[in-house]
Order: sequence, then structure tokens, then C-alpha cells
Amino acid sequence: MIPEKSLVVYKNRPALVSAVGEKLDISVLGGEQLRVREKDIVLLHAGPCTLADLEQDMPDADVRVTWELLVGSSVPLRELADLVYGEYTAKTAWAAYLLLKDGLYFTGDVHTVTCRPPDEVEAETQKRAEKYRDALARDAFLERLRTGTLQLPDDGRFLQDVEALAYGKTSKSRTLKDLDRTESPEEAHKLLLSTGFWTPQVNPHPARFGLSPISAKCAPGFPPPDEERVDLTGLRSFAIDNAWSDDPDDAVSVEGPCLYVHVADPAASVLPGSPADIEARGRGATLYLPEGPSRMLAEEALPAYALGLSERSPALSFKMVLNEDGSIADTEIVRSWVTVTRLTYAQADTAVAQPGDHTGGIAPALRALFALAERNEARRQAAGAVFIELPEVHILVSGDQVSIEPINVYKAADMVRECMLLAGEGAARWALQHRLPFPYVGQEVGDRPALPLPGMAGSYQLRRCMRPRSLSAKPGLHWGLGLDQYTQVTSPLRRYTDLLAHQQIRAFLRGETPLGEDEVLLRLATGEAAASTVVQAERASRAHWTAVYLADKKGSEWEGIVMEKRGGRAVVMIPALALETQVGMKETHEPNEPLILTLSSVKINEGEAIFIIR
Repeated sequence: MIPEKSLVVYKNRPALVSAVGEKLDISVLGGEQLRVREKDIVLLHAGPCTLADLEQDMPDADVRVTWELLVGSSVPLRELADLVYGEYTAKTAWAAYLLLKDGLYFTGDVHTVTCRPPDEVEAETQKRAEKYRDALARDAFLERLRTGTLQLPDDGRFLQDVEALAYGKTSKSRTLKDLDRTESPEEAHKLLLSTGFWTPQVNPHPARFGLSPISAKCAPGFPPPDEERVDLTGLRSFAIDNAWSDDPDDAVSVEGPCLYVHVADPAASVLPGSPADIEARGRGATLYLPEGPSRMLAEEALPAYALGLSERSPALSFKMVLNEDGSIADTEIVRSWVTVTRLTYAQADTAVAQPGDHTGGIAPALRALFALAERNEARRQAAGAVFIELPEVHILVSGDQVSIEPINVYKAADMVRECMLLAGEGAARWALQHRLPFPYVGQEVGDRPALPLPGMAGSYQLRRCMRPRSLSAKPGLHWGLGLDQYTQVTSPLRRYTDLLAHQQIRAFLRGETPLGEDEVLLRLATGEAAASTVVQAERASRAHWTAVYLADKKGSEWEGIVMEKRGGRAVVMIPALALETQVGMKETHEPNEPLILTLSSVKINEGEAIFIIR
């Protein structure tokens, strides 16, 4: 029976029993009045006492001496209080309870207090001393952080939690919390930049999306399996791309009414369910960053399967027989050997522009490809295809240097685009004809304006009305391309969905059982989800490097083109940066109107540049 005015413990807080009944009324130190069950409290002293007794000064005591006397034995709490403080009162009972809870010298409960062994006490004492020293060191670090007097690199150990948050590895930061700052990746990035622990050259965005900066490790086998291939080395085949491209995975040829699109053939070795396939599916696509690519397939796959890097390349060739209007009459797909000439877009345009033929036969072949591409573009335009022409730039990071160069418009780029679209359309028709479970790409009809604006503002307007693309195992309309059925098959080194399509095609060509529709859908969803993350990381990284590029150019002037008016603001495109920004307008500016903008400020941690109208 617990008497009135006795001292008890309730949830590790001292309390006084004020009334005894079926339940006990207690007054907790601090003023709270509660009614509790007897089993919810622990009796420390029978009293009578008051909570004010606990506020008296505690007599001096040497706890360690008492512990040394009691090592190897156990005593009740009341005896511990008497031994340590020379008396057993409410005040000393509470003090002894705190010693028990502290756990350095004693363990157990109020009935049996046991002394900890000397080795445990020594280890705990050292641990607490180290913790105390760490706390002092951290307090000193925080003071240096507040006053801008960090001592790097030594203080870097205290910034690990900030760095982890900046990389998106955690959602918390003790340091930011101690500084009363927002615990966000952007704020962490800002702090790391301001302290000099990070330089602007650190790009945290791929890590925030959980992406590795290192290419895939599971290498597909090479050479490819010994299998029959059609010899197409007699065709004049061209892999045409930007000057900086180093992973050519498609090439084009023309022979009479036939267009050939030759595509790298890693699916010859990357079999469904293999380690390389699983790794590629998890990545979804190659991550292209200004500082370098992180490839979907291992680096070893590039010299083995990319077209034109060796005298003869294995390929999966799509042969489309074209009608006079550029539409596809028939499609054949074969495993092949090809010999490929690599050209840049500029080289292809130059060759075609020269009168006659001073290129050893290259120009006539390219002119034929240009002509069929023009027919296909006209066919798609008549079918309602949407053509969007907005500025693009190439961002390159080399060491501490960031360069941004506009990407020129080349007719050869349009030609390659049309040939790739024909290959995708032909492959979709071929798969549908053979009832092959296949990844198709579609797009719902967008809300296209009846009279789009002219120029760049019109392209911006059209882009805003575009619906997201959809991937499915069922063919469907691709509104933006003006095609009744479409798929993507020309980048199996770069996109997992293309690799999946190749695996299905090869299974059919070999007479093997392809993956079923449900399995295709599952792999399609997994690969596309990963690829979507890649796109987000690429977009965030481009914004980061653009901000880094502009960081030392405050006050510089840039030509902008008004895309759209939004109340008192305007969306403006800066062509030299391929950057869309919003600016406040004091005057009325119309779409397509040129403006001169002044760079006002840059926030690298947010990937943002602020411009104002001059």
C-alpha cells in the first residue's frame, strides 16, 4: 500500500501521492495533476514529504567511492541513498534514482541496485569523455560556421550530414537544424558552396535521383554468337550525328526504293533475364551529362557493337520498301554485317551542297536519302504531325570550364530523324503483322490551337499542347508524329525499350518463343520508369551547369524572344542558352518580340538564373 504524501516516480518524473483510492492522485513536479494506477508508478520514499524537498541542495557525495565499496554486491535503492549521501530522505532517494538511471556505476531497479563491473565502468567513462569532447568540438565548429571561419579540410567531418542531404541520401541534417535553417537539398547545397567545402563543379542531381555516375558493369558477351547474317557491306552506309557523339548506334543506306536503317545489335548477346539485361532495365537509358555519360550498357559494349568503330559491324537491319509518296509498302528485318562511314551533320550537309560529286560517291547517296526524307516529312505533315523548332545547345564540362554552344540546324539532322521514324513505323507494322508482343509508342491527340502563332512563340505554343507519350503492348496513334503506329528501335545502346524490342525481334527471327505480352508490359514499365528518372536528372543537371556557366557573368546582357505573356510577366527564351525564364514586364511585349535581358543574379544551388528586362 502506497501512503499519501509519499514520493513516487511516474514516467521517470518525480511525483507526490496526494490521495489514495482505487486509483492514485499524484502531483507531478511541474504542477501536472494526474490519476494513475499503482502499477504505473514506483515508490521511492514513504514520506511524508513534499516536492519542495527535491529543490534543496544535495549534500556532497563521492559516488565512485561508494561504487568501489559495493562492487560485486547488490543493495536496495534506499540503502544506496544512505551510503552515497549519508541519509535516506525523499531528496536523497530521488538523487539515488537518478544515479541508477544514469547507468554509469549502477544498474537494476529500486529493489535491487547492482554495481557495474570495473571494466564496464571504465569503458563507459571513456565513451562519455569522448562524447563530451566531441560535443565541445562540434560547438566550436558551429561557432566557426556561424562566423565564417571554418578550418577546412579538418571541419569537413562535421559537414558529412549536410553533404548527405545535398546528395539526397537523407532527408535530415543535424547541422542545418542546429543553424535553424531549412533541411532541404537546396539549402544543404547552398551551405556547402558558401563554406567552400563544395565547388560549383559538384553536380549533386544524379545522386539525388538515385543514379550512378558510373556506367553499367555487366558486360554483354563479345564476339556475338556465331549466327547467319546477311552481308550488306556492299551498301554505302552512313552513321551521321553531332560532332561530339561517340556511341553511333544507327546508320542509313538507300538502294532504289529501299531505305535501310542499320541498328547496333547488342541484343545478340544481351539476352532477356541476363545480368546485363537486368542492369540495363534498372537504368532505363544512358544518362547523358555535360560532364560525361553514364551508360546503360557497359563500356565494353561500345567498341563491340557501335556502328563504324570497326571495319565491319554486326547490325539488325530494317529494310523499308517505300512508295512514291514516302509511305512504307513493306518491311523486312534481318541480322546483318555492315560497313559504316561516320559523318557529322555538318559534313553531310557540306557534301550534299557541293555541285556534282567530288566525294567519291558519298554525295549522290546522301542526296537520295535527303530526298526520301523530304517525302516522308511532307507525308507526316499532311497527316497532321506537329513540328517544333526551339533552340538547343550543347553543354560541355571539361575540368573547371563550362562551355555552352548553340546546336546548329542541319538538313542532315532532319534526314536522320525521318529515317529513324520510318524505321520505328516499319518495325511497328512488322511486329503487328507477325502478332509479336512488342513495345509500342503512342501519343493522344493534343489541344492544338486552330491558328498557332508563327515563329518561335508558335513552337512554344505547340509544345505546351503536346500530351505525354505512352508505351503499351498495343499499337496506337502517335498524334505528334502523324503516324498510325510507331515504336522505337534505333537506340538499343542507349534506351532499354529499344533493346527490349530487339530482343523480341531476334527471338522471332530465330524461331524461338518471344516474351509474352504480360512480361513485355512488366519490363516496359520498369525500364520506362527508370528512363523517366534519367530524363529528370539530365534536366536538373543541365540547369545546374547553366547556372555555373552564368555565375561569374552578373550584369551581362542576353537577347531574348518573348514566348508568352502571363499577366504582368512574360516567358522569354534566350536562344544562346536554350533557356526559358520568366521576367516582369513594365510595358506590353508581344510574342516573338525580341528583348535585351540583363542577368541579375544566379542561384547555383537551385539551378536558377534571374534576368530582368534592360
